[in-house]
Amino acid sequence: MSNTVLLSIEENIATLTLNRPSSMNAMDIELLNTLLTKLKEVKESDAKLLVITGEGKAFSAGGDIKTMLQQADESGFHSVMNTIKEIIITLYTMPLVTVSAVNGAAAGLGLSFALASDYVLADENAKLAMNFIGIGLIPDGGGHFFMKNRLGVEKAKKLIWQGQKLTATEAYKLGLIDDVLSGNFQDELKEKINLLSKHPLKAMVETKLIYTELHRPELEKVLEMETNGQQKMRKTKDHQEGMKAFMEKRTPNFIGE
Repeated sequence: MSNTVLLSIEENIATLTLNRPSSMNAMDIELLNTLLTKLKEVKESDAKLLVITGEGKAFSAGGDIKTMLQQADESGFHSVMNTIKEIIITLYTMPLVTVSAVNGAAAGLGLSFALASDYVLADENAKLAMNFIGIGLIPDGGGHFFMKNRLGVEKAKKLIWQGQKLTATEAYKLGLIDDVLSGNFQDELKEKINLLSKHPLKAMVETKLIYTELHRPELEKVLEMETNGQQKMRKTKDHQEGMKAFMEKRTPNFIGE
């Protein structure tokens, strides 16, 4: 099994750590497959709480650009998107309380993944961005669904269009995340998790499952629409220009085509 995602379970608390620090925990095919396996392990375990974080200076910089470049054929693209869909559905419907501990940058798919948790807690120095627009793409990983739920349609739409990089405080004020942890992030996080572990978690999960079952069909529909939309956007001139500009480390020159 790959070590791109680490799992530990102690005292009914599971911790998943994205473990590609040299790539800011960008999600390549290996990490995505491992992440899905580990999430299923958590689901079948006796854990009552799940904490997700990233090794090093980032939570996750999003989808790995090299992986995107390798998805030239449609079969590869759909395989990856199906894996992403299963990851998001598995996390969103997890029958335990879930916490995304955003210890650094959370961008693109990395942010979509973080928002699938019940609680999103961020270090005061974290940066968050739904920045697909910078390469002529749309959010995936249920990004449209989670942004809409937390911000409302109009705010979500504008933030997606702008691709704005937010500080943790800005994201909190908008309602995108649940709390900002100042001081020592790991100490503050441990305290938060300790307090949460003393709540009636079974009752909390029962409420969660009512809401997730109610909204699961919408999330599945959004994931399907995102796959179809992303497939179309990958063929646009703006996406090709966005990718080229990204690789050349320059500002893209979009033409709306």
